[in-house]
Amino acid sequence: MSGLQGAAVLAAESETVGEPIVNIGIFALFVLVTLVIVFRASRNNKTAADYYAAGRSFTGPQNGTAIAGDYLSAASFLGICGAIALNGYDGFLYSIGFLVAWLVALLLVAELLRNTGRFTMADVLSFRLKQRPVRMAAALSTLAVVFFYLLAQMAGAGGLVALLLGIEGVAAQGVVIAVVGALMILYVLVGGMKGTTWVQIIKAVLLILGAGVMTLWVLAKFGFSLSEVMQGAVDAAGEGGEALLGPGKQYGASATSQLNFLSLALALVLGTAGLPHVLMRFYTVPSAKEARRSVVWAIWLIGIFYLFTLVLGYGAGALVGPETIKAAPGGVNSAAPLLAFELGGTVLLGVISAVAFATILAVVAGLTITAATSFAHDIYANVIKRGQVRPDGEVRVARITVVAIGILAIIGGIFANGQNVAFLVALAFAVAASANLPTILYSLFWKRFNTSGALWSMYGGLISCVVLITFSPVVSGKVDPVTGESLSMIKDTSIDFHLIPLENPGLISIPLAFLLGIVGTYLSKEKPHPEKFAEMEVRSLTGAGAEKATVH
Repeated sequence: MSGLQGAAVLAAESETVGEPIVNIGIFALFVLVTLVIVFRASRNNKTAADYYAAGRSFTGPQNGTAIAGDYLSAASFLGICGAIALNGYDGFLYSIGFLVAWLVALLLVAELLRNTGRFTMADVLSFRLKQRPVRMAAALSTLAVVFFYLLAQMAGAGGLVALLLGIEGVAAQGVVIAVVGALMILYVLVGGMKGTTWVQIIKAVLLILGAGVMTLWVLAKFGFSLSEVMQGAVDAAGEGGEALLGPGKQYGASATSQLNFLSLALALVLGTAGLPHVLMRFYTVPSAKEARRSVVWAIWLIGIFYLFTLVLGYGAGALVGPETIKAAPGGVNSAAPLLAFELGGTVLLGVISAVAFATILAVVAGLTITAATSFAHDIYANVIKRGQVRPDGEVRVARITVVAIGILAIIGGIFANGQNVAFLVALAFAVAASANLPTILYSLFWKRFNTSGALWSMYGGLISCVVLITFSPVVSGKVDPVTGESLSMIKDTSIDFHLIPLENPGLISIPLAFLLGIVGTYLSKEKPHPEKFAEMEVRSLTGAGAEKATVH
């Protein structure tokens, strides 16, 4: 079937793509299998270490695959494929940014964090600084990052299921998002980190295999020539299609859009090393050697997957066409499912969409357990109870937190529905790079650094980033010049309170957070603790004593 014929078929079936009953059946099978795995894994959740860190029982390759599962979210699959289909080269920059970011995580933080901490990022930061204020700040920044990341996953779920089941209207898609949230809460309540990790591993394998099959299928249609795939996308785009092959289609028209690109790139490259749900994965392995192995495995798997997205994105542009993608219920996030339908009909669509749905469920489960761990371990156990709490009491609070975060994520996801999920994840990366990364690096490498510097950096980075996002075109004031429709979260075009042109605040908030860390440190009268820094340095390089790395 040609791209034009496919477009005609899809236009005729604009309400649904494929057979909703088949789609629901495959969805239900995936959910059932993963729930069985989670229940089996949960039998061993006896202690806090089991619930939070899976008893440190995973090998490097297993953990590397789980990290890839955590990282290859709905944004990677749905958002990037759509971005490449519509914007070509500029869309592929998301893939490049996400992958390069791993090198920063590998070289600067992965092994050192695993050696120094126990359950959360705050364990590392509070080791040589004042315990309670730093834990509070780290937990709040973790909750903020997780919230923005959850928005993206929920928006992806809403768009995907709307496409597959022909669900029109904001209210109906809101119900879908609520169902995803409820399933996520169930996964984490029951399975803890061990169950979540097994779901991540299975999902990563399925996602990479599914994307690999689709990539080979697309290449086969074009004589295994990538240049022919790209030319097909150019032809399908019509007039001005050549812009897909070079930089500038999305980020080159003006100085503002170029600054937007620079800000996005900075957030993507520096954000990974500050993502709490990725950093927590390093605590599930028994040694520093396994932590290193897990990062190497993750880089290979993630790198291969992002190469697939190049073919899938241009393939969707060529075989489905940009107009059909834009007109679909899920908008830009529908490119990959529509391509699956074009290639293999209802069955491939059902399988690929179920994998994408499993991706969303697994990632939100990983994010939720990170937020719950941070609240229960850092705020409840170490700030409110000052360390005087039984492990089962801590886990109980973590489970209550899971429910609260799930409800918040559902409400936020309903508002974010319709946004490009790759872009929403980039906002989470900006918050992580602003609030967490400067303090992590200063704690690990700067002897003079103190509590005041950490608080200035974390709160300053977090508040500036969230405020800049609030007053950016992402929330209000961005209008499509052709249709006049709002492209912001607030759909009413009469409401416009954006003050800065940058859509991603990383260019301002990340350097500001690094600067505030220095200013706060030098303005403080707190005496440095060189002996604590020396102890932390030894521990970060050797891992000696990491199991009891929390209270001092």
